Amino acid sequence: MPAQSAAYEFQPHERPFLPGSPATPDHPMGRRIAYFAIGILLGLTGGLSNGLLLANLPQIQGSLGLTPVEGGWLSAIYSMTSVCMSMLLIKFRQQFGLQRFNRVFLTGFLGVTILQVFVHSYSVELLTRAAAGIVGSGLTTLCFFYIMQAMPATARLSGMIIGFGLAQLGLPLARIVSPFLLADGDIQNLFVFELGLTLLCLGAVALLRLPPSERIQAFERLDFLTFALFAPGMALLCGVLVQGRIVWWTTPWLGYATAAAVLLIGAAMLIEHNRANPLLNTRWMRTRNVLRFIIIVAAIRVLLSEQSFGSTGLLTALGMGNDQMVTLNVVIFTGSVLGIVAGVLTLNPKDLLWQVVASAMIIAAVAFMDSDATNLTRPANLYVSQGLLAFAALFWMGPVTMVGILRAISKGPSHLVSFSAVFGIAQTVGGLAGTAVLGTIQIARERLHSQEIVHSLTAGDPLVTQRLQQLGGAYARVEGDPVLRQAEGTLLFSQQVTREANILAFNDVFFLIGLLALVVVLWLGGRWLWLKAHGINPLAEELVAMQKMRENAAQ
Repeated sequence: MPAQSAAYEFQPHERPFLPGSPATPDHPMGRRIAYFAIGILLGLTGGLSNGLLLANLPQIQGSLGLTPVEGGWLSAIYSMTSVCMSMLLIKFRQQFGLQRFNRVFLTGFLGVTILQVFVHSYSVELLTRAAAGIVGSGLTTLCFFYIMQAMPATARLSGMIIGFGLAQLGLPLARIVSPFLLADGDIQNLFVFELGLTLLCLGAVALLRLPPSERIQAFERLDFLTFALFAPGMALLCGVLVQGRIVWWTTPWLGYATAAAVLLIGAAMLIEHNRANPLLNTRWMRTRNVLRFIIIVAAIRVLLSEQSFGSTGLLTALGMGNDQMVTLNVVIFTGSVLGIVAGVLTLNPKDLLWQVVASAMIIAAVAFMDSDATNLTRPANLYVSQGLLAFAALFWMGPVTMVGILRAISKGPSHLVSFSAVFGIAQTVGGLAGTAVLGTIQIARERLHSQEIVHSLTAGDPLVTQRLQQLGGAYARVEGDPVLRQAEGTLLFSQQVTREANILAFNDVFFLIGLLALVVVLWLGGRWLWLKAHGINPLAEELVAMQKMRENAAQ
């Protein structure tokens, strides 16, 4: 905003709806377009901050000489810092204002990304990923604040939904651009690209600032005690979920970390339960509607692991890399954008559940479609199924987000922190748990299928003998010793057995996801039909409360 706008007196309908959120004055069309464009930039940058890591983790591990466990910590630490920061950032904005929020977090991340470009070490990469988790959460918030400025008053809540959706586009977009960034094999290009995005965001928010927000005294001393207990507990839980299938679940420290997480989170909840002004409203969080909300979000995130873990893992097992999956990821990106658009256009506060039911039905259908993969499956065979799944992955988010926001705000602004914590934790932990559980099942089924295939093969079988000779013959021009050729043929044959076992295991995982999705369809579909038959709007009270709040704000 121009400097002279400080003297502008906002009309009642233009004032911030909540402390810490920007005012919503009437903007000319050109400025609305600029706000929307900057919002998209911020949202995609926030998603790419983690997407670039996940899409290129093997390359980063190789460049830094990391073990799989060390690589696992790189992906875990992002979730560790992002899962709890949203609730703290809300109070930070409420007490210190949006502009200080922008300066502190974006400038801090700029410093870390510059360090990453010039210093190549595991510790610096860990620091960068931790900072990205903090800033990613803040960029998502700034994204929907900017987009809301571009929206008319009746559609501003859609801006928040678009902002959450844009953050989910980071991974497919990262898989699209990564092969071009790494065309010469230099991992440094990823770090320079991330630095460039950070500079663009800093320049954009400096050129066009958000309108001012109202500030209040938000923090209390016990907030920091709660956070000091809750955040390490959630970080330990994230670490366990990421590392469990890497070091395997029988590793002793996983049990100790889980026990410590339960104690820390439990202690934080106990403190909050007995506070007059809690950071986390445990009484509201344990109500039936909020618990149902948590279960729905976590369940859908688990099911969506069919794409982030399942299809990507299958193609990786078949020897495909990012450069061979560019078109597939373009399809996924397009499906995701269509999911956001369709979700916003069909949003109806009086009937939100049907979109979630439709998304679960699509996930079930896609999982069964993908459960017959073979060693001839290629990215082109997954265009339809993964495009549909990408659509469903964003189509459900709008109504679920609106349900949570309406339930929180209707109870008072203080409940927004609790909603942010609930939504962030359900999303993050659900996604990590989905990958952990499905990854564990895939490993177990691969071992079982390997044993079954090996037991069905005998050295005296003429087909086996012929295959070994064919595979060993491939080395005839470079290896004259027949014994060594036989050994190489046996090794290749073993790799083929492992590949076939992996394919069968992924098919089992897809089929299981399909069954779980059907359970969700029956549960939520039955509830939707019951509500429709009885003419009940589950958000009727919340909508009335919101209308009263708007009327009071306009007076």
